[in-house]
Amino acid sequence: MIHRLVRLAVIAALAFPVAASAADTIKLGFFGGLSGAQGHVGEEQLKAFKAAADIVNARGGVLGGKKIEIVAYDNKNTPQETLILLKQAIDQDVRYVMATVSSVAHAITEAVLKHNERNPDQAVVFLDYNALDPALTEAKCNFWHFRFESHSGMQVNALTDYMAKQKGIRKVYLFNQDYAHGQAVAKSSREMLAAKRPDIEIVGDDLIPLSKVKDFAPYVSKIRASGADTVMTGNWGNDLSLLVKASAEAGLKADYYTILGKLPGTWVTAGAAGAGRMKTIDAWHINAANPAWEKTLMDARAKYGASSNMDYLTAYRVVEMMAAAVTKAGTDDPVKVAFALEGAHYAGPTGDSWMRAEDHQIIAPTYVLSFAKQGQPGVKHDVDGTGYGWKTEALIEAKDNGAEMKCKMERPQR
Repeated sequence: MIHRLVRLAVIAALAFPVAASAADTIKLGFFGGLSGAQGHVGEEQLKAFKAAADIVNARGGVLGGKKIEIVAYDNKNTPQETLILLKQAIDQDVRYVMATVSSVAHAITEAVLKHNERNPDQAVVFLDYNALDPALTEAKCNFWHFRFESHSGMQVNALTDYMAKQKGIRKVYLFNQDYAHGQAVAKSSREMLAAKRPDIEIVGDDLIPLSKVKDFAPYVSKIRASGADTVMTGNWGNDLSLLVKASAEAGLKADYYTILGKLPGTWVTAGAAGAGRMKTIDAWHINAANPAWEKTLMDARAKYGASSNMDYLTAYRVVEMMAAAVTKAGTDDPVKVAFALEGAHYAGPTGDSWMRAEDHQIIAPTYVLSFAKQGQPGVKHDVDGTGYGWKTEALIEAKDNGAEMKCKMERPQR
């Protein structure tokens, strides 16, 4: 009997630290493509989220000592894999999930809405860090979804404002991936260019399967034959870097205006091919960082062995705003935290941004950047070891980077 009691006591003692550890963390599930053609992008973004959690945890965490824990799930950027992993995450008591890629985001937001309707005591909140289809905060908006990046319509608006001032642009070729984000970029690009520069001719409009094309030479031939002086694209990862590389190999002189040109790993393949001819939109970049932020980013890069500059601002925005909402709510209960996120502000390195309560769309500053040789004024740090980096061409303030509110949202009882 005594031996049995001792054995039970030992089991209880061993179990206690595990239970305490679980209680002392708030899990944020990171859903990203951590393998396959676009795996490098997901890996570098994950490192930025871990660095953001480190900042909060170094301050003591939230609620008197709870730590933010980033739990990674490799969804291979597919909705099917995502839904399988989402169920696993919920079973593991993950109540906050983070993801990108619009097709994935649509799958998550629908699944979370159904789950929360059936399980109101086990609610889940979706922190969308970079799925850009406008519908997610418009026609498909719901209370449980929060987007922490300007959607594609907002980004195209900022980019076309800049393009409208470039008098050398005469013929534009639209080139995008064939899924919700790419389709939205193509549509808004055509409409906004027509409104702002009706003299510009759209000479091509292609959609390609996401992460499937390996040889872009035939597409480059089409672009050359069209006479385009500019390519406007929402492509990202290999679908952008291989396109730019093929363009350089073919001697195509067109300029590229991109939505996601700054994502990690893009220039490992393309390198100098984008110098002087590449513009993009992004929330921030290391060459705009003050010395304190620059040190934070470089320390994080060294800690995690990152190849990127760890300047993926959206990761810091998500984690900081989430932590602030937990503090405001006084609890990590998802319903109360979601209400606390509505209207929340983030005083980040680019200036104030806020989560619009009516549609859960972040309103934030954004940069127009150009790709230039390292060492030029404004280009202290390069990217992907290429000797080329990003410099600021324009900064659009948050108040000038909004979008029409088109959401009709039902809210749960507080």
